[in-house]
Amino acid sequence: MKKIIICAICAICGFTTANAQAKFGHVNTQEIIQAMPEYQKAQTEIKALQDQYEADLKSMQDELQKKGEAFDKEQATLPDNIKQRRQQELQDMYTKIQQSFQDNQQALQKASGEKMQAIQTKVLDAIKAIGQAGGYVYIMENNSLPYISTTLSTDVTAQVKTKLGLK
Repeated sequence: MKKIIICAICAICGFTTANAQAKFGHVNTQEIIQAMPEYQKAQTEIKALQDQYEADLKSMQDELQKKGEAFDKEQATLPDNIKQRRQQELQDMYTKIQQSFQDNQQALQKASGEKMQAIQTKVLDAIKAIGQAGGYVYIMENNSLPYISTTLSTDVTAQVKTKLGLK
C-alpha cells in the first residue's frame, strides 16, 4: 500500500515538474498579417480587380438599359417576329450580366484566397520557427480560444513580427 502511495506521489511530482518545464505561447496572427506589406499590396490588387469588374458590369448594364429604352419606344411599331427577337436579345443580355457578376465574384474570391494563402503560409512558417527556436510546446492563436492565461503563456506576436522584418 505504501509503495502505491509513494509511486502515485512520484508520478504526480513528475507530472507537475514536466508541466512546469513546458512552454506555451500565443500569437495574434491578424495583427501580424495586417502589418505586412504583402497584405497591403494584396488588398490594393484585389480592390483594383474589383473596380475593374464593377466597371465592366456597369458598362454592360448601361448598354442593356439603352437597348431596353430603345425597344420600349419602338415596340408598338415593330412586327411581332422582330419584337420577339429583340425581347430575346434583351433577356440574353440580362442573363449574360448575371453570369458575369457570378463569375466575377468567384474570380475575386479565388484571387483573394490565393494572395492570402501565400501571406498566411509565410506567417505560419515564422511562427513555427519561433516555436522551435524557443522550445514551445504550443503556440495558439490568441483570438481562437475563450481564455488564454497571459501569465502561463508567452505572447510571441512581437517575436514573429521581428522574424518577418515588421515593426
